[in-house]
Amino acid sequence: MASGLGALKRTMSLTILVVFAIFLALISFITFIFSLNPVSSFLLGVFGALLIMLFQYLIGPVIVRLSTGLQYLRPGDNPWLENKVQQLTQQSGIPMPRLALVPDNTPNAFVFGRTQKDATLAVNQGLLQRLNEDEIEGVIGHELGHIKHRDFIVVTLVSAIPLVAYFLARGLFWSTPRGGRGKKEDAGALIIIAILAYVVYIVTTLLSLRLTRLRESYADAYSAYLTSKPRELESALTKIAYGLSLSPEEPHGARAFFIEDPAQAKQEISSIVENKSQYDLDRDGVLSERELEKAMEAEASSNWRKATELFMTHPPVYKRILMLRQIEQEMGSGVYQQQGVYRHV
Repeated sequence: MASGLGALKRTMSLTILVVFAIFLALISFITFIFSLNPVSSFLLGVFGALLIMLFQYLIGPVIVRLSTGLQYLRPGDNPWLENKVQQLTQQSGIPMPRLALVPDNTPNAFVFGRTQKDATLAVNQGLLQRLNEDEIEGVIGHELGHIKHRDFIVVTLVSAIPLVAYFLARGLFWSTPRGGRGKKEDAGALIIIAILAYVVYIVTTLLSLRLTRLRESYADAYSAYLTSKPRELESALTKIAYGLSLSPEEPHGARAFFIEDPAQAKQEISSIVENKSQYDLDRDGVLSERELEKAMEAEASSNWRKATELFMTHPPVYKRILMLRQIEQEMGSGVYQQQGVYRHV
């Protein structure tokens, strides 16, 4: 298992370095255009980026906690959940996270924090109501995978750079001077920089999204390893996606932290519902869990879906199900080895 985690850590480190290097290249270009002191401008850019990263790292958990309205559970509030998380954390070799309940009827869960020791595992009320205990265990295993891999720390840091580039681009567009020859020259330079800043925003966002999708796949694989029940997580993901697609509420701003992105779930399920008659094999008017999984596999062949995947926070549900199914088949064959748990990612 260590080699697989090594690959994830290398990808995380490389993504952070590339995103940071692209941002610094933008700062260097701005320095060149305006003939500023290269060293001072470079150091200012580095300091500004690091300061924003630190600020987001410190304030991020507070924002997540306040925006979700979660309520921390006291010992004895939910004995089954507490015991199950304690059992799985002991197996994982990580500290017991604080448990919280979100008063939301949609099925979802997430973890957040600054370190493994102060992590919080929050579950929506809808998750406990709609999923059975084995499926909830699969979800818990997935979330503990994020804590094990320290995903929430990396995502918080990486997402800061696209944010800086976006606000820089918007600020420059709005502050472009007008009138006069000198002002027109300045305006032209500012517009070029604003366009480049927006390009940096798009590129770094795509790199960040690729990393968030990868960490979800690793967390899925970790859950399969931890619980030895990949089939239950398959079932849970299907129910979660369908349940989120029915919610009339606007998707939450911190959706990258959830086990499934509500906005993405709506998109994935909408086309399936539109072609419901095609996938309703037993003609009972309702898509069963198996029929929904088959429908997701069929939708995977769409070129449009493959293109839009670049902008997704999570892998498509059908991809997650197919990977878990491969792990399940390997476990059933008797040749499964725990150290190769990530090789299907």
